Amino acid sequence: MTTIEDGSGTREFTGKRALVTGGSRGIGEAIVRRLLDAGAEVLTTARSATSTVPEGATFVAADVRTRAGAEALAGAAREVLGGVDILVHNAGGAVPHENGLAIPDEEWQDALDLNYLASVRLDSLLAPGMRERRSGAIVHVSSAAVLTPVGPFLHYVAAKAALETYSRGLALELAPFGVRVNTVTPGRVATPGGEATREQWARLDPTPGRPGAESAVPLGRDGRPDDIAHAVLFLLSDRASWLTGSGLVVDGGEFPRG
Repeated sequence: MTTIEDGSGTREFTGKRALVTGGSRGIGEAIVRRLLDAGAEVLTTARSATSTVPEGATFVAADVRTRAGAEALAGAAREVLGGVDILVHNAGGAVPHENGLAIPDEEWQDALDLNYLASVRLDSLLAPGMRERRSGAIVHVSSAAVLTPVGPFLHYVAAKAALETYSRGLALELAPFGVRVNTVTPGRVATPGGEATREQWARLDPTPGRPGAESAVPLGRDGRPDDIAHAVLFLLSDRASWLTGSGLVVDGGEFPRG
């Protein structure tokens, strides 16, 4: 397995304590693996364990959609790791609907809880420790869907857009204390969860060139979980020590920006 090294030849996250939400599969699993490869001590979580939780990571089952789940996870991070230096919010998702007006209230609330408020709650519990130590890095994983909001995912897109705005504000608040906050915005990535969601969406809208279709990606392929993990680790590393309040879009060129 490839290790990530800094200029001195040692693994760059040695001695760092990391918490990654949604780390049992897909993008989250890749982030956990890369952090472990780079020397970090990693605790990860999902609502239930799977066989793909990377060996070497500590797994804690938690539902980050609730305040109680966030508090239990933060407590586990303090007990197991003694606090965190790195916090990656990767848990997310939503079920598409025929259009935005068809999304019921309970799914709006669930989308906000999972894709936005879970990050707010965990940050409020763990970022104060970083602020006191005057050191730390937080990455919020967003979605390129915010760049072209569509009705079937309007609840998900709205929650991720709120997350990006919140992330920029939190970055300004924590910058004087040496804590950096950034976002990574993935495009179409080949993961089991992503494929299942896209199949649901394709049944609602079979248009070949619609946003989110593979044919719309200029680089001609789906992203891989490691494509996103590398971007996350860059933002967490000292190589990005002068980056905060930034957003890194990793989408194969699907959403060009001026």
